[in-house]
Amino acid sequence: MTLLLHELKRNKLSLIIWSAAIAFMLGVCVLIYPQMAEQMKEMSDMLANMGALSDAFGIDQLGFQDFMGYFALEFGEMLGLGGGLFAAILGAGMLAKEEKDRTAEFLLTHPISRVSVLTSKLLAMLIQIVLLNLATVIVTVVCIFAIGEQVQAGTLALLFLAALILQLEIAAVTFGLSSLLRRGSIGLGLGLALGLYFMNLLANLSEELEFLKFITPYGYADAAHIASEGSIQIKYLAIGLIITAASIALAYKKYTSKDIA
Repeated sequence: MTLLLHELKRNKLSLIIWSAAIAFMLGVCVLIYPQMAEQMKEMSDMLANMGALSDAFGIDQLGFQDFMGYFALEFGEMLGLGGGLFAAILGAGMLAKEEKDRTAEFLLTHPISRVSVLTSKLLAMLIQIVLLNLATVIVTVVCIFAIGEQVQAGTLALLFLAALILQLEIAAVTFGLSSLLRRGSIGLGLGLALGLYFMNLLANLSEELEFLKFITPYGYADAAHIASEGSIQIKYLAIGLIITAASIALAYKKYTSKDIA
């Protein structure tokens, strides 16, 4: 419990900044919708016929004349990409930073097992991701009520659920990689999250590259698909859950047996 609280305190400022930034930007996008609604009706057909660009971002599946179509596009960029970057950075440094900051020796000389260390850090990571998403949900819902917009509650819940699972998968993968490193790497986390995001864009562009959706969590968390179909693609989600479990298992296997510098 002490280590868990220490980790939460250690990352408090980062969590506050990321949560405030993502929630603020998504909230602003919701609040300005009434002013943009008329313009969106005029731009809808034009945006849907922008060829490869509209295919990549799923614009061809969305109707900007309604709120959910507009919100899904903004949501995918704000919480999908932004939340993924936060999760990647968080996971990438969670274990490796102990060796980078030379605190591993002090930590592991205490009467606490490595399994307990891993579990505490994993829980701290989970709590921070949930808190970020909770803050975003609260701000978004308040802003939707403020503009008096009627939304499909089920679809909205699926969007947030998919984003949460996406972030947990990215965090788990970078957490597993963190157990292999001796120095934390923000670059690794950012590169991985961005790479997975662009994989989904490529998969949307070409049917030949659609297999990439089995690799990237953005495949099942595609906001355009969820908003238009009202469902998460289970075949991609199942692979994502397997990758998440395997990454956590890797972290436990490697960290409990590695020589700590």
